[in-house]
Amino acid sequence: MQTSDTQANAQAQINKPLLQLGARGEAVRELQVLLTNLTVYIGTIDGIFGRDVKSAVIAYQHRVFLVEDGIVGPLTWQALYAGGPVNMPILQQGSKGKTVLTLQRLLNITKDYLGAIDGDFGSGTKAAVQAFQKRSGLVADGIVGDRTWNALSKIPH
Repeated sequence: MQTSDTQANAQAQINKPLLQLGARGEAVRELQVLLTNLTVYIGTIDGIFGRDVKSAVIAYQHRVFLVEDGIVGPLTWQALYAGGPVNMPILQQGSKGKTVLTLQRLLNITKDYLGAIDGDFGSGTKAAVQAFQKRSGLVADGIVGDRTWNALSKIPH
């Protein structure tokens, strides 16, 4: 789970301008600094939103489970300031859907989950989440909340 200061800071950032390819200025410079600090951008801090910045934004959006469009809107700004995923649902046994598919794919990468990637959070997915949580130093309750999503976002995927 994020600290309340981090959450407040992330919430405050949603009033940032929409940035995309071709944008210029201080907000782009700020974006470049954030992306550099998050180790997804190694280019020049020049305030120009070029293809290299767009690629870095897409890489970060992928890491934190956002739509990978290369456009920096409110959710991407929020995730940049939080340093991890935002607005992710809490998942637990009985959950179903696309986000569970994402969870199962990630746990398959870590070799914690070897079952069917079917979007159904059953006992096998719960056991895999618990194993991942334990190895990550988290409370192994089998419930995927902020802290677990943050740890999952660190898995190269």
